[in-house]
Amino acid sequence: MRISYILAVLSAFVLAAILSLIAARFSVMAVEDATEIGLRHAFDESGLEWAEVEADGLRVILAGTAPTEAERLRALSVAGGVVDATRIVNEMDVVPTADLLPPRFSVEILRNDAGISIIGLIPARTDRAALVEHLHDVAGPDGVTDLLQTADYDPPEGWEDALAYAVVALSKLPRSKISASAAGVTVNAMTDSAEERDALVRELNRAAPPGLRLALNISAPRPIITPFTLRFVIDEDGARFDACAADAEASRERIIAAAEKAGLKDRANCTVAMGMPAPSWVPAAEKAIAALAELGGGTVTLVDTDISLVAKQGTDPQLFDKVVGELESHLPEIFALKATLPAPEQSGDAPAPEFTATLSPEGLVQIRGRLNDDRLRKLVDGLARARFGSGHVHMAARVTQDLPADWPVRVLAGVEALSLLRNGYLSVQPDRLTLHGVTEHEEATDAVARLLADKLGENAVFDLRITFQPPPEPEDTTPDPEACIAELQEAQNDQKITFEPGSATMTAESVPTMNKIADILDKCGEIRLEIQGHTDSQGREEMNQQLSQARAQSVLNELRARRVLTSTYVAKGYGESRPIADNKTEEGREANRRIEFHLLRPELPEAPADGDAPGADEGADATEATHADTGADTGADTGADTGAAQKAPASDTQETE
Repeated sequence: MRISYILAVLSAFVLAAILSLIAARFSVMAVEDATEIGLRHAFDESGLEWAEVEADGLRVILAGTAPTEAERLRALSVAGGVVDATRIVNEMDVVPTADLLPPRFSVEILRNDAGISIIGLIPARTDRAALVEHLHDVAGPDGVTDLLQTADYDPPEGWEDALAYAVVALSKLPRSKISASAAGVTVNAMTDSAEERDALVRELNRAAPPGLRLALNISAPRPIITPFTLRFVIDEDGARFDACAADAEASRERIIAAAEKAGLKDRANCTVAMGMPAPSWVPAAEKAIAALAELGGGTVTLVDTDISLVAKQGTDPQLFDKVVGELESHLPEIFALKATLPAPEQSGDAPAPEFTATLSPEGLVQIRGRLNDDRLRKLVDGLARARFGSGHVHMAARVTQDLPADWPVRVLAGVEALSLLRNGYLSVQPDRLTLHGVTEHEEATDAVARLLADKLGENAVFDLRITFQPPPEPEDTTPDPEACIAELQEAQNDQKITFEPGSATMTAESVPTMNKIADILDKCGEIRLEIQGHTDSQGREEMNQQLSQARAQSVLNELRARRVLTSTYVAKGYGESRPIADNKTEEGREANRRIEFHLLRPELPEAPADGDAPGADEGADATEATHADTGADTGADTGADTGAAQKAPASDTQETE
């Protein structure tokens, strides 16, 4: 009885537990269904039909593939508005983005006295270690700061050429910033002089690979002019500058504007330089030029803070007094003005004494006229020989009396000024110095005016008529490297370079072709050239490569024997690896046996590929050095020993063996 009661109680408890579990399960299913229905309804209203929902108890699992990352985040936000965000398990994917655009690869290289810094993004395939090592060679002990980043994308077209050219340009510019990208290279640099700047621009333009967009911003420091001189003239030929200087572009424009208002027609060459004596120099120059224009002619010269105004002969004295008085009252206090009104010409006067010197375009100097004494005559002769050359001076001046006291200074200054011209005529008279001629330098007129004003004083009267003519281009200009390669190819069209069978010995028929090639390379100057040797496919591959190397070296030796400068040439054999015709026919094999000339472009040193045998490069260099030392005969013997099986008949092969 007692046992039956216990069993009944236990059965009741078990049944209650089962009923509770069933009720709980139904409750969980109801919650899950409600959650799924609510989320699906919310996703449908938000246009997120791609999203999938699965309720697992209190957990809510979101799945599906979102079209974008933004849509995936929006689905999470919508779900978080329906259920507690802590219950959400995110298993959504995003459609992978195809064909992502590569980043813009570019580098900026800065070089100064502290060394070289390089920063930018480069392709992972670019040999970063080789690039930095090459920069270390350029920087020397100053070192290289490497701030490069890499991205795993293919290098864009033009990237390698631009990067290699940037390193080449950097080696020539100790103070520079170079920006390189596939779109081109921009060079910003500073040089020590205008001449150095012009030479570098020519050199860098010549070194640029074809098709590379290049921007060269190379500047030179402003020159220092002392004394700071401006000389403006108005005469029967119009208005012009004999000398012009300014401290900045804005000052230059102000001075030229004042001159144009005074009648200047042609654009003036006004040098921007350092050395201006006072900030008020430009206003003083403007007022002096305007005063000369009001007088109607003459010259005005500013030498530092001294101003000399010489009116033209015949100027109305009342107008002269008025203009000079107004100019004196308006000039800054630090400037001193000396104004001169020439006396009217007197008829019947005896001819004035004169000294003349004529410089011909060939550099010959004829000196005539009057000098004070024999000591001055020897002094002028010595100065002329020092300036123009001992064998180019003909002295025909005579010694006379009654010359002005400043005659020696005027004569010596005139001869020195004449030496700044390519050819010209000098006349020295008591009241005037005249110098007419031609120069190859744009700044020569300024230099002559400063020299005369310094030697004779700012009040001196001198007439300058100097014409600028740029020097003619040399007739034998170095041709473009691409044109040189085309000429070398054309030289082999009639008779290509050939060799004895299985040998590196050049045939007699090839001698005229080699002479023609040597003449072409003499004209081409210093270009980087690879002389390539090629063979057909007969014989063993290794022996063909060795024979092609020997033949390329033989061509290099022949060029050296003809006194061609070959320091930038290299001989390289490619064996049978680069055929240009079918090796199954005799005509094809004949075409493949050839010498080619290839232009080497600037390129970065490459790291050895994985698996290369150690010392391979050293072996190649040693082989080339051996050929260079032993000459063509040794190359021929080597070719006979190593490469006779290349394409020779069976009898040749047996003899070689």
